Amino acid sequence: MTSGPPPVRVPVAPALLDIQASVRARLDLVPDEMWRIVRADAPIMEGVNQHLTGMKGKMFRPTVLLLASQLEGTPDARGVRMAAITELVHLASVVHDDSVDHSPLRRGMPTINALFSHQVAVIAGDYLYSRALAELVALGDLELLRVMLGASNDMTLGELRQLASYDALEFSEQDYWMLVQAKTASLLGAAAEAGALCGAPRFRAPMARFGTLLGMAFQVADDLLDYTETESVTGKPSGNDLKEHKVTLPLIASLPGMSRAQRAAVEALFAAPVPTDQQIAEVVAIVHECGGIEVARRKGEEFAAEAESALVGVPASEARHALIDALGYVMDRRS
Repeated sequence: MTSGPPPVRVPVAPALLDIQASVRARLDLVPDEMWRIVRADAPIMEGVNQHLTGMKGKMFRPTVLLLASQLEGTPDARGVRMAAITELVHLASVVHDDSVDHSPLRRGMPTINALFSHQVAVIAGDYLYSRALAELVALGDLELLRVMLGASNDMTLGELRQLASYDALEFSEQDYWMLVQAKTASLLGAAAEAGALCGAPRFRAPMARFGTLLGMAFQVADDLLDYTETESVTGKPSGNDLKEHKVTLPLIASLPGMSRAQRAAVEALFAAPVPTDQQIAEVVAIVHECGGIEVARRKGEEFAAEAESALVGVPASEARHALIDALGYVMDRRS
């Protein structure tokens, strides 16, 4: 009896917990630092903060910042505070985005606007921003201030550009890249650059480039999840972007290859005030059939490869290895 060919080994995406291992002790300090910064006497803000504590995500941006800070093995004490500030800026943008989009859920939990009101969400997001800014000023480092305010400005302008886009299906690939750069890549780039400033300043420029490209790959991968994963995995309804009439790369890439009938189905979904599950399923299938998934995945992988090349001049270390693993995690994650 002859044996068959050896089984093919499928690479396993790095687990985020493994990526975070070398910064775990400092990363565990970040949530308490965040809530110290935003603690308030106002009862309603205390209620908002308590809810946000439960909504705390996977701390990916603080992880990148803290890893960048120890590329030379000598992170300084500001790293944890900067990680907390960066995550607060991210949370503020999330609160505002959910309010603008009228989203009732995020990762399976009620949003601030759903739990309280849209007015409270707007003010709460402003409060998170202002407290993060106050803490940043207290650090007294003009370069850190410049980096984080630049990202915050880009994120705000990105949101305004998105709101100004009236005809969703005229949203071009160039428009998409500008939006991703502003709303996602700018903050990850700032996190990596700020991290370098807190322990490895000679790598400031390559880390800014690495973080920005990581952010581009991150958003492409996130947009792919909306077409490839189900609610039980993502914590949000599959096809949620389509429900909200958001055009992302998988759809943009598939539009040129659509038949008239397929294009009509897409237009019908975007004309419907509340698309049905059947419409969403049909458009998701069209995007798969027209190759949009493959194009988007390939583009994300290109950004990940460029991000890794940004680390070429950075000496080997546990932190550098973890940053490279972060690219694999981003491209292969399931949530």
